[in-house]
Amino acid sequence: MKYNIIGRKVNLRDNFKERVYKKLGKFEKIYSDDAEATVTVTVEKNRQKVEVMIRDGGMLYRAESTALEMNDALDSVVDILGGQIRKNKTKLGKKLKAESFEEAFAADDTEEELADEDYAVVRRKTFTVKPMGVEEAILQMNMIGHEFFMFRNAGSGEINVVYKRKDGTYGLLEPQS
Repeated sequence: MKYNIIGRKVNLRDNFKERVYKKLGKFEKIYSDDAEATVTVTVEKNRQKVEVMIRDGGMLYRAESTALEMNDALDSVVDILGGQIRKNKTKLGKKLKAESFEEAFAADDTEEELADEDYAVVRRKTFTVKPMGVEEAILQMNMIGHEFFMFRNAGSGEINVVYKRKDGTYGLLEPQS
């Protein structure tokens, strides 16, 4: 796995980088050698935010945590990523190195319950997708009170999704060819 460690508004010490390698190293046997982990540390007032994004092929895992100390935030992020992997390990096993899951995570009762969980679609909705601009799509999303809205981008002709982020700003998802 390749590592990219970024410090925003902070100079990262070597001992923190070594801690990142050690903590994320336990995931190396799950991901391929081409996997790329990006760790971003940002100082916000008196708190420190650690964000980890792991890309492996077409799969993306992301977690972030904020704490007073960056080491505590890193520990929390690693726990979150481990939980995501455990929860989805049956589906991930088909795409990633399946034999590595047994070595990386010891099975317990809660993991078995999570593995048996199905992703059942409980409601299906169809609607006409009309061409519109991004601003109009955000307005439509806000009018119906949803967190996301799918539309056909009038400029590109592609299906796009606008969504409301945790910080109150908006995001746009566009397909990449």
